[in-house]
Amino acid sequence: MKLSTYFTLLTSVALFACGGNKTDQQQGPPPPTPVSVAKATKGNATYYDEFPATVTALLEVEIQPQVAGNITGIFFQDGQHVSKGQKLYSIDPQQYRASYDQAVANLNVQKANLNRAQKDADRYNTLAQQDAVAKQLVDNANATLESAKMQVEAAQAAIRQVGTNLKYTTIFAPMDGTIGISQVRLGAAVAPGSTPLNTISSDNPIAADVQIDESQIQRFLKLQSQPNVTRDSTFVLLLPSGQPYPFPGSVRIVDRAVDPQTGTLRVRIAFPNPNRQLKPGLNVNVRVKNSTGEPQLLIPYQAVTEQMSEYFVFVVGDSSKVSQKKVTLGARINDKVVVKNGLTEGESVVTEGTQKIREGAKVKINE
Repeated sequence: MKLSTYFTLLTSVALFACGGNKTDQQQGPPPPTPVSVAKATKGNATYYDEFPATVTALLEVEIQPQVAGNITGIFFQDGQHVSKGQKLYSIDPQQYRASYDQAVANLNVQKANLNRAQKDADRYNTLAQQDAVAKQLVDNANATLESAKMQVEAAQAAIRQVGTNLKYTTIFAPMDGTIGISQVRLGAAVAPGSTPLNTISSDNPIAADVQIDESQIQRFLKLQSQPNVTRDSTFVLLLPSGQPYPFPGSVRIVDRAVDPQTGTLRVRIAFPNPNRQLKPGLNVNVRVKNSTGEPQLLIPYQAVTEQMSEYFVFVVGDSSKVSQKKVTLGARINDKVVVKNGLTEGESVVTEGTQKIREGAKVKINE
C-alpha cells in the first residue's frame, strides 16, 4: 500500500470517529415527562357509608282467636289503617251467651241457697245460746252455710269464665297500625291455636334493619346516645328507585349480641312514616354520615399507587423532580381520599402520568 493511500484512509477513520462523538453530545438528557398534578388541600371530610337494609315494623301483633266458632262479621278493609280498640272480627256468640245466661241463673240459685243456709245457721246458733238445741245440729247448720258460700264463689268464677269467652267473640285492634289481608272469610270456622286471622303492624314510625360488623359497634352506640341526631340527616334512607327518602332517621335499637356465624350485629334505625310510604319487607339502602368534624388532608384518589398492600404517591419537588412518598390513607370520599400521614398541605402530587415516571425523574407540569 502506498503511503499516500494509507494516510487518506487514516484521515477518513479519524473524521468518522470525531463525527460520532459530536452526535452523542447533541443527544443530551431525555426531555421532562409531561404530567398533571394536584395540591394536597384540607377540606370537609364528610362522607356516607351505605348499608343494605330491610324495612320492618317496630311492633307487630298477630290476631289470634281466643274461642272457637264461626266468623260472623269482618269490620275493616284489608290493608287499611286501624286504631287501637277498633272492632275487627266477630265470632258467633250464641253458645257463649247461652252459657253465660246459664251461669247467671246458677249463681242466683246458689245465692238463694246461701240465704237459706244463713238463716238456718243464725236460728240454730241463737237456740244453742239458750241450750235449746243439740250441738250437732248447730255444727251441721254452720257447715251447710260455709258450703253455700263456696258454691256462690264457684258460681261467680264460672260467670267470669263464660263472660270472658263471650267477650272474646268480638275481636278489637290491640294497637294502632296497618292491618293486612284477612286470612279468613265470613262463615269460616276458627279456634284457638289455628292460623292467625290477621296481622297488624305499627306503621309510623317504621324501621330499617341493617347488619354491621364488629368494628362499627361503638360508632352506632355513640350515634344512639346522641339526642338530636335526626336534625343533621345522619341517616338517609334510599328507596328501591334510588331516590332519597325525605325524612331522616335515628338509631332505635342496637341488638343485644353479635351473630357468631356472620360476625355482624343488627341495628334498627327508625324513620317517620306519615304517608305510609314504607312497607315492612321493602329492600332499601341506608346511608350513614361519617364525619370527623375537622378539616382533613385530601388528594385525588387517582394519584395513589398500591404496591404490596402499601400506598404511594409521586410528589413534585424542587427543579421539577419527583420523589415517591409512602402515605397512610383514610376514608375515600367520592374521587378524593383522606391522607392521614406522609404528606403535608400544599404539596403537589402527580395525578396523571405516574406510569411514565420513576424516582428522581424530571417532569413538566401540564397547564
